Amino acid sequence: MDIKKKKTILTIIAVILLIVVIFLAYLVIRRYTLKASFEKQVLDFAEKNENTVFSINKITLFSSADAKNKTSSSTNFTLENLYQYTDIAFYIESSNEEKNAENTFKNVSISNIKFNKMPTVGEPHLYFKSINNFAQSKYPEDTNLINDNLEFNVTSEDTADLNTPTLYNNLANPITLSYVNSNVKTDYTITDTSSPITYDGSLLQKCDVSIDDLACNLSFDINITNNKDEEFKTTVYIDIPLTNDNQSIYNGSLKIEKDTNFTFYRYK
Repeated sequence: MDIKKKKTILTIIAVILLIVVIFLAYLVIRRYTLKASFEKQVLDFAEKNENTVFSINKITLFSSADAKNKTSSSTNFTLENLYQYTDIAFYIESSNEEKNAENTFKNVSISNIKFNKMPTVGEPHLYFKSINNFAQSKYPEDTNLINDNLEFNVTSEDTADLNTPTLYNNLANPITLSYVNSNVKTDYTITDTSSPITYDGSLLQKCDVSIDDLACNLSFDINITNNKDEEFKTTVYIDIPLTNDNQSIYNGSLKIEKDTNFTFYRYK
C-alpha cells in the first residue's frame, strides 16, 4: 500500500473518531443538562410548596334517593325516573388563620371531571348544588358539570347569592355539589302498595336495585389562583357512600363525614 492511500485511510479513521468523540461529548453534556434542568424543576417545586397554603381536610356526604311519579292507582304506581343522589360539601381551608393575599381566593374553578368507576345502572352526572338545598333532592339540571368546567364567582362582599356558584374570597363558605345517578329505573311499576311509599333511599330496595350496582368513584380537579396570582391545584377523589357500618342507603338516607388529606400544590 502506498503512502498516499495510508494517509487517506488514517484521515478517514481520524474523522470517524472525531465524530464519535463529539457525539459522546454531546450525549454527556445533554445528560447533565437534562439532569440539572430536572433538579432545578424539583427544587423550584419544593420551594413553592415548602408550606401548605390550601387544603381540604373533611368532606360531608349525604346519600339518598328519589323518584318522579308517572302514574298511580289504588293497586300500583309507576316510577318515571328513580334516581340516587349524593350531596357533597367541603371547605377549602388555610393553615394560616390570618387572611392575606397568599391565602385568599382570586379565582376558583373545577375541571377534569371523571367517573373512574361507573355504576352498572343509571346515568351519572355531577351538578352544582346550592348550600340552601343541601340534603334535599333538588338540583338545577342546567348546572350539569360533566362536560364543562365550573367557574365560581369570587366575592369579598358581606352577603352573596349562594344559590349560584359563589365563594367568599376569605374561604368562609363551602363548595357544594350533587352527584345524581338518574334513570336507575324507568317506567318501573310497583304493585305492592300495602305499605306507604317513601321517597328516599328505601325506594331502591323496593325497586330491587342492588347497592353494588350503584357503586361509583369520581374525581375532579380544583384550581385556585390566590391574590398574589399564584396558582394551585389538587385532585379530589370520592367514593359514593352507600353503606356505613350497619346502615345503608336502604334505611332512607346516609350521612358521612370523612376525614381527608387533599393538599393543594402550587405549580406557578
